[in-house]
Amino acid sequence: MVACLLAVTMPARAQAPEVTPAAPDPTGASTFVVLLDGARVGTESVSISRVGNEWLVSGTGLVLAPLDLSTMKFEMRYGLDWQPQRMVLEAALRGQPLAINTTFGLTTATNVMTQGGQRGNNAQQVSPRTVVIPNNFFGAYESLAVRLGSLSVGDRLPVYVPPSGETSVTVMQVAPRRVSLADERTLELREYLLTVMNSSGAIPVEMWVDNRGRMARLVMPTASLVVIREDLANVLAREERLAVDGDDDVFIGATGFSLGGTLTKAPSITGRAPAVILVSGPGPQDRDHVSYGVPLYAQLARALSRAGFLVVRYDGRGIGRSGGRAESSRIDEYTSDVLSVVEWLRRRDDVDRDRIAVVGYGDTGAIALSAARRSNRIRAVALLNSPGKPGRDVTLERQALALADTSLPESERQNRLDLQARVLDAVVSGRGWETIADDVRAQADTPWFRSWLQFDPNEMIRRMNQPILAVHGALDTEVPPAHASQIESLGHARRNRPASDTQAVVVADVNHLMLHATTGRVDEYATIESRTIADAVTTPLTDWLKTVLASSR
Repeated sequence: MVACLLAVTMPARAQAPEVTPAAPDPTGASTFVVLLDGARVGTESVSISRVGNEWLVSGTGLVLAPLDLSTMKFEMRYGLDWQPQRMVLEAALRGQPLAINTTFGLTTATNVMTQGGQRGNNAQQVSPRTVVIPNNFFGAYESLAVRLGSLSVGDRLPVYVPPSGETSVTVMQVAPRRVSLADERTLELREYLLTVMNSSGAIPVEMWVDNRGRMARLVMPTASLVVIREDLANVLAREERLAVDGDDDVFIGATGFSLGGTLTKAPSITGRAPAVILVSGPGPQDRDHVSYGVPLYAQLARALSRAGFLVVRYDGRGIGRSGGRAESSRIDEYTSDVLSVVEWLRRRDDVDRDRIAVVGYGDTGAIALSAARRSNRIRAVALLNSPGKPGRDVTLERQALALADTSLPESERQNRLDLQARVLDAVVSGRGWETIADDVRAQADTPWFRSWLQFDPNEMIRRMNQPILAVHGALDTEVPPAHASQIESLGHARRNRPASDTQAVVVADVNHLMLHATTGRVDEYATIESRTIADAVTTPLTDWLKTVLASSR
């Protein structure tokens, strides 16, 4: 669930590094757009001002279901050394009044709460200069952004979530970022890869901070949640990430809107070249498919273009510079976008129209297979760390893997799996919602999720004529490598194609991000020093594509 993203565990007391508040000056106002699964669900306005001997962080906001929080008043007062003084939150959560008043001593927090007519209070120990972030009012992260400027990799900062308790944030990596805006300005930013401790372990968080110490973007990848400042949310704002030789920004006509994308053509490519489409889908990622700070598709485009392919990567519907509506789109709609890119490539003078392949990564593999099933103009399909089982089975498998990492008793794990199964059945059938909470339904009952649960790779693969390659990291803990074997088995079972037309490659010591890793666990992602996709992934991909696209039909 997305709600209560900072559910609290109680780690050893975090030590707050010294902070120099005088520079830079963080005062000013910002408005943020809140996106969930790529769909806009709300806005928040936040300001930081200096009032006498205090910093005042204040704001309002409205975020729709499933979070369903209307914030009428948020005020957080800190001393000039960022020691918390007092917090006032007045809001409505799922239509019920919510008020939290918290006063702070040097190492104490005293809460008075009112929710739905019920009153309560508690007192808790906190660390000096803890950062105060109530659940689901994301503007409060502005206080964290200010503090990050004084931290280095490995530093840990205490974070208090009123009225639940204190947790901590650890800085795992810091990297420069640059964004070009619609008005031709360029913003220089710092990206912080953080881990936040909650009751189920360490969860990753990405934050961009500008040169004033103000938050520009907040990403919680595991929740598909993005909070982005309005100037960066403009459809023409684009982050300048990995510079790939031969990159050219393009717009591709789709059904009633345009897809913003990048065409990569290495200078060594002459004449009509074979082309590869990197498939996009729902979620917060844009054309570069940045995941945990790694621009996966930009790196793939570089490797593929150097191997002699013309490469297209594009923003998914409603993301970046692409139009369309993500909230009403299913696998079929995303498939249509791929086919629009195919037709756009076939009209180009520098593309061999009979040598076009698609590459899917993770869950976009379902879209890649669907596109190949619908069009024989796609010559080949490569799947990178993609599921080989029906969407319903994959979802239950992921839930079981996540629960296995918790300390919950076996009976509670089974109860949660049973609830998940009931939710999935209700999404597909439309029946049974009366036993399921409204907020759960609001998050699960979407066109995309319904189409995902009904997706069966066996139905696609057995009707496909194209060669298939499945490349999988042996340390993938999000989509276990057994899925590659499943894809290979499905391909070998095709009556219309020889077994050699389907291949699986499992790469040792590589995780779901296609990086060399030690454990493959999600909480390891931010600690990996090399942020470059392993050659052991790109080499079999490029070699296979050269073979299957060796000549026109």
